[in-house]
Amino acid sequence: MAAAQGQFSDHSEGAEGTDSREGNPVPSAFGLAVDALRTARLRPEVEVDPTRPPQRLAPYAYALEAAVVEGEEDLADGRLVLLHDPAGHEAWQGTFRLVTLVRAELEPEMAADPLLPEVSWSWLTGALEARGLSYDEAGGTVTRAGSHYFGGLADRRPATQIEIRASWTPREGRGGVPDTAAHLAAWCDLLCQIAGLPPSSPGPLDPGAGVVSLPQRRGPQRP
Repeated sequence: MAAAQGQFSDHSEGAEGTDSREGNPVPSAFGLAVDALRTARLRPEVEVDPTRPPQRLAPYAYALEAAVVEGEEDLADGRLVLLHDPAGHEAWQGTFRLVTLVRAELEPEMAADPLLPEVSWSWLTGALEARGLSYDEAGGTVTRAGSHYFGGLADRRPATQIEIRASWTPREGRGGVPDTAAHLAAWCDLLCQIAGLPPSSPGPLDPGAGVVSLPQRRGPQRP
């Protein structure tokens, strides 16, 4: 997979895959949730790989990184983390939590749109709702960051990056296990949308009609 650009600021230090503290067996609900992430069928434009999970957010964690790739360019990238606390977490209002960061580079005229933060947040909630997913306690931020280049880098175009950080509690289904595969698919829909790709063909759980994405753009610049 083309690696996600840069580093995420969660100070991850664990090994790849599932985090099981002090050799304790992984709870069955968490194991099933992770298995669903590993076997989910996703859009072909999205390349997904496991990565090191954060260590201090929950007793159990599993993390994925992904990039929307076209040719040799990454149009958008991100990270999705599944957290699990079998005892429950008051702030989550549940035992599972999904945490994400996604980002892409924008053309300057799009970055100047004053409604961009609100629209970008609606892409996340819309992607979940389009797949019929129930969730609670959603929260996050949308950030625009601009870069201008000088001196030896003056030939580069000004660049603006959009970044969505969010978390939400997926509703638990049978056996206390949320439909993590569907949440991952919705997250990939968000990645494709922020990358400027058209929505996937509408289906029973994917009513993409009427979803608006950004025009396709170049991927994040490399040094």
